[in-house]
This record gives sequence, structure tokens and C-alpha cells, in this order.
Amino acid sequence: MAARLKEKYTKEITPALKEKFQYKSIMQVPKITKISINRGIGNAVADKKLVDIGVDELTIIAGQKAVQTKAKNSISNFKLREGMPIGARVTLRGEKMYEFLDRLVTIALPRVRDFKGISDKGFDGRGNYTLGVKEQIIFPEISIDKIKSIAGMDITFVTTATTDEESLELLKAFGLPFANLKK
Repeated sequence: MAARLKEKYTKEITPALKEKFQYKSIMQVPKITKISINRGIGNAVADKKLVDIGVDELTIIAGQKAVQTKAKNSISNFKLREGMPIGARVTLRGEKMYEFLDRLVTIALPRVRDFKGISDKGFDGRGNYTLGVKEQIIFPEISIDKIKSIAGMDITFVTTATTDEESLELLKAFGLPFANLKK
């Protein structure tokens, strides 16, 4: 299944982008280098088990072991101390990255309620794109009966594109359903 998107990239996406942006070599064509999934767990200050649950859920979703993220600074108003676990993250590369991207586009995003496409406002100016997901239950691996609370996550696509326009074309070619695109 994962090989399907990798094959699509080499056979269809690369020639199309090379022609569109007039690259001299196929090595200039942008590609996705990694996908980072990050999840902040706000109530983790009060209940340490929530971080473990978040790590387990991210591990199931990504198909790769997730790790805890720890607070870098102490914030007294939030009762937060430096080094306390406050979230979970996982970085996907290679086959697992393509497999996750395939599942995200074909299965998870269509399961979002009232889905009209993803926003094109998540680009950072350097060719990377971040997508916010409000519920983890859009992934079929997560059993609705077993979750304690609904939580979202940020999915960041890191590409070799130098501009947002190149990155947008690359992600559109992979099948990400962007809504209300500027023509």
C-alpha cells in the first residue's frame, strides 16, 4: 500500500512538477522528507497517565513508537515545571511516512464531520505545511469505545520545496484535499 504513493511520486508527480516549474533536473523537484505528528496534552499537568495514553494513541495511529515531549520552561500560572511531560510526538520517514500519508488522505480525512477540504493557510513560507486535526477518532485504528477524551493533533509535512506554491502543488499531487484554493 505504501509503495503505491512512492511509485506515484516517481512516475507521475515528479514529471508533472518538473514541467510545471521548469526544473532543469528531477533532483530539483520537491519531495516530502518527513511527516511529524505532534500532540499537546493540556491536562497532563494534573494527570500523568494522560501523556501515556496520548503516546499509545499516537503510536497506534502512526505505526511507529511515539515519545513524550517535556516542558522546556516553567510556567507558574499553569503549575508547569521544566521537564514535566506535556505531550507526545512521532516523526515518520520513508515507507512509514508514505503509508501514513496514504491512510490520512484515503481513510482519515474523509471521515471528518462536515469535511469541505483542508485549509491552505498552514504554509510557513519555506515550503512546509501544518495541518490541525481536531479529533483522533478519524483514524480507524482508534476505537471510540476505548478513548477517555477527544483530543487533536498537528501533522506537519516537511518538504524540500523552497516556496509555498511548490509545496502546495506537491501536496495536491499526493491527494491532499485542499479547500477554497486561490486560482
